[in-house]
Amino acid sequence: MTRTVLVTGVSGHIGARVAIALAADPEIDRVIGVDTAPPPSPAGEDGAVLGRTEFARVALRSPDLVKVIRDADVDTVVHLSLVSGPGGSGSGGSGSGGGRSAMKEHNVIGTMQLLAACQRSATVRRVVVRSTTAVYGSSPHAPAVFTEDTEPVEVSHSGYARDATEVETYVRGFARRRPDVTTTTLRFANLMGPGVDSPLTRYFSQPVLPTVLGFDPRLQFVHEDDAVEVLCRTARADHPGVFNVAGDGVLLLSQCVRRTGRPVIPMPSPAFRLVSGLARGARLVDFSPEQLALLSHGRAVDTTRLAAELGWRPKYSTAAAFDDFLRSRGGPGELPRAVVDWLADFVTGR
Repeated sequence: MTRTVLVTGVSGHIGARVAIALAADPEIDRVIGVDTAPPPSPAGEDGAVLGRTEFARVALRSPDLVKVIRDADVDTVVHLSLVSGPGGSGSGGSGSGGGRSAMKEHNVIGTMQLLAACQRSATVRRVVVRSTTAVYGSSPHAPAVFTEDTEPVEVSHSGYARDATEVETYVRGFARRRPDVTTTTLRFANLMGPGVDSPLTRYFSQPVLPTVLGFDPRLQFVHEDDAVEVLCRTARADHPGVFNVAGDGVLLLSQCVRRTGRPVIPMPSPAFRLVSGLARGARLVDFSPEQLALLSHGRAVDTTRLAAELGWRPKYSTAAAFDDFLRSRGGPGELPRAVVDWLADFVTGR
């Protein structure tokens, strides 16, 4: 039985929700939330939002992490502290303030330190790691649907996808060294929902949406409620292996754009990269190379293995998850039609 759970990345939205849900389970004795800062609380009291969860201000790279796991007799570790952009954008937790090097150190080196602490523990019996379907990449040569056994056609050499690929390599190494520990890796599609802040949700929240001329990629989303549910299920019981997690169905980017009600400017790829660089420099949207690839080529994954293993399917489809996100953001942003027309003329050279 699960008695003591350690959850990393509890300053992030998903990490906090998972910790709260597990702490509410009467069959779990203790939940310890670990991060470099507590989640923001409306009352301004550190850790108050976590409820019964015990908060420990510990960095993944700190030797104090070993002490926390040992002293609390932790038997289950849920690792959610991966950040998807410099400065912690779309993160599972804090701790990566700074540029790309700080992000990589947090994601990769931090995970190595956590797994080393788990390897030395005599009590840890289950490790759950949040990963991403970005490990498959986005490419015109990619298969229509990725399964967990599909090799990526083009491996990312930088960014969040590269970090996640390295993290999974270390997780596999840990599983070989500690076969007595059940290891679960969950590859999530892009999260959507009222509380999600990520490069993709910020893209869809812009008053005008640039797209790549001639491309209409397929996208998949998973609702934050379903993400929390699957993380809690794998924390409570043994489900070894790697699993894709996504809502049923896909949406074309054009369908997403129509749902937002915002004006769209199709532009040639070079112009799109130019505008993306300007937006990234202004810190409006994190248009990383992997984000540009996704908005050009898309990505879809098969979730049959997850349904068979857990006997469960997400409550929200891809379309329902996206619609719930849009409802939480209100109506489209106001941008004068003349401005949209001027931007369209500028990027197309007319």
